[in-house]
Amino acid sequence: MIKEQATITAIENGQVTVTSQIKSTCSGCAQVDSCGSGQIAKALPQRKLMLTLPYDVTTHGTSLKLGGDVVIALPEKHLLSSSGQVYLLPIFGLISFSAVGQWLFNQQILPHELIALGFGLTGGYLGYRLAKFKQKQGEQSENLQPRIIEVLSSPSQGK
Repeated sequence: MIKEQATITAIENGQVTVTSQIKSTCSGCAQVDSCGSGQIAKALPQRKLMLTLPYDVTTHGTSLKLGGDVVIALPEKHLLSSSGQVYLLPIFGLISFSAVGQWLFNQQILPHELIALGFGLTGGYLGYRLAKFKQKQGEQSENLQPRIIEVLSSPSQGK
């Protein structure tokens, strides 16, 4: 699981808004002063990520307090599956439709190689549309929703 610590900023009607600091990995590198990415990371201020998540006290057994810290997580398996679809389906469409277009050109069914190129681009676009459709499906979208897995502290307990 990919985990991140976040602070509770709002609680209302079964919804919890949490804020997490976006971290850059550039600060730990030895080449940070001579690297272009490191310079950009220094120039841009650290941003915060804000998420509104569902939270049911009866399910988790712990009530949340404003300003408390929680751990949110996203299952790595679903994230890898999703990124595989997003990257591989368009590439597969591009390669397979390009192969069909080239075969049709070699068989002299297509009059020009640019039409075969158009086949490949069409395949890439169809792969992109298929990936987009699969990402919007209910189960896939629900699997990519971060969840609160642990309550670390509340403001009354201190840190």
